[in-house]
Amino acid sequence: MDPQPSEEFPMNIILVVFDSLRKDCLSAYGQPPWGEVSTPHLDEFAAGAAIFRNAFPESLPTLPARRALYTGMRTYPFDDGDISLKGDFDGAPGWGPIPESQATMAEVLSAAGFNTALVSDVYHMFKPSKNYWRGFDQWEFVRGQECDPFRSGPEPSQAEIDRWIPRELQDHMLGLKQGGFAAQILKNMYGRDHECDYHVAQVMQASVRWLEENRGRGPFFLTIESFDPHEPWFVPESYRGMYGECETEEMVVSPYIETSGFSPALVRRAQQNYSALVSLCDRWFGYLHDYLTASGLLDETVIIVTSDHGHSIGDGDYMGKRGYPSSPEVFEIPLLIRHPSCEPDDEQLSVFVQHHDITRQILSFADVDAADRIQGRPFWENTGDSPSLRGEHATIGWGSAATVVTEEWWMNCKVDGTGRLLHRRSSWGTSVDLESAECTETAERMFSHAIEDAGGRFPDYLVRLAIEEADAPGCSPLARRTRQGVHE
Repeated sequence: MDPQPSEEFPMNIILVVFDSLRKDCLSAYGQPPWGEVSTPHLDEFAAGAAIFRNAFPESLPTLPARRALYTGMRTYPFDDGDISLKGDFDGAPGWGPIPESQATMAEVLSAAGFNTALVSDVYHMFKPSKNYWRGFDQWEFVRGQECDPFRSGPEPSQAEIDRWIPRELQDHMLGLKQGGFAAQILKNMYGRDHECDYHVAQVMQASVRWLEENRGRGPFFLTIESFDPHEPWFVPESYRGMYGECETEEMVVSPYIETSGFSPALVRRAQQNYSALVSLCDRWFGYLHDYLTASGLLDETVIIVTSDHGHSIGDGDYMGKRGYPSSPEVFEIPLLIRHPSCEPDDEQLSVFVQHHDITRQILSFADVDAADRIQGRPFWENTGDSPSLRGEHATIGWGSAATVVTEEWWMNCKVDGTGRLLHRRSSWGTSVDLESAECTETAERMFSHAIEDAGGRFPDYLVRLAIEEADAPGCSPLARRTRQGVHE
């Protein structure tokens, strides 16, 4: 599967990233434990695309993942990641801006003659001190996701908060009573009376508008970032109705805690609302795809669809995402690539791919040589029977924990080597005997991969975090990092 470069100019490139999109919510990969999610437009796209089944983040959560994706450089092991900046909460290690020393993919492509643009509602990227739009010729920030300070009033009543968030969660989650987190997410939904007013719809409409306004200006690179289907799971009622009636209170937030104390109906409602938001994302991806088809750009454009990570919604009795223990529904990501010059293989491709490799492959599609500037490696010509360029494993960092995945095994531990968890990927959830010679040897070999991919050592602050177990489990202000034993 080796595309032939155009004799006139390089292919246009569109990168679409859906935040928190679970791989198993696309029928090309199966379905989540709670049942099928309707994604007809993404299914149609997948039918003409290469489907990668061993795609993973380089590091997590939201900002560390994008730093790797936007630069092609590893963020793990977070050497410069002990960050605390004004205007943002203290997130997981690596939760900060792109370092000045690292070039962005947009800068490289712009210098190579591409018209570059970013359309995004991922508000973390635009907070004070952040710089994820660096290098784009045009960028548009679609306002109002989650805790983006988009609106300051009027304040919602306690009754409005109760309409969307169960009281039992309000008693356990910081900021969910009147004021704070709950108030901001509700204020940001004021005025969104029609489907076209919702965030993913606004992102896709802005993207199509940019394509219309920049048609014929030469090759382009467009990055489309949708914070959906990240929580809060606000969707039009018609989409909620696709997945059954509400048998309990509404549930649109993720508490980042174990769900063993929740009623089954509450977990089910969270799954329904998440599924509904995935379907909304699919519908507006279809809007983008329809425009590309009608305009003829589909035949001139490489399109890449992926995610930064997934989300646990009752899986393993947890709701949220975390680096330890790690799990497939969070760490495995969808990766679909459609190249106009290639016919996809019938089978899913097993090559191991991470975010920084996607960067390198995009530059390869653009016929830009950047091997001396980034650490990611191209993989498109390596999607047949040949082995992965990185030795058929992926190392993913999240705070003071590392996850190493091979075709057969999944190992997760703290960076000091303690707390090793080992799974066979083919029988996830079935315990293995860590005392057996095979498992001991496997865990040790996989931890050596984690050390090697970290450059041979871990920063001292990260080892201290491993000992203190002071990581942030997610990328929400409800799950921020603890410093010096104080929840800030």
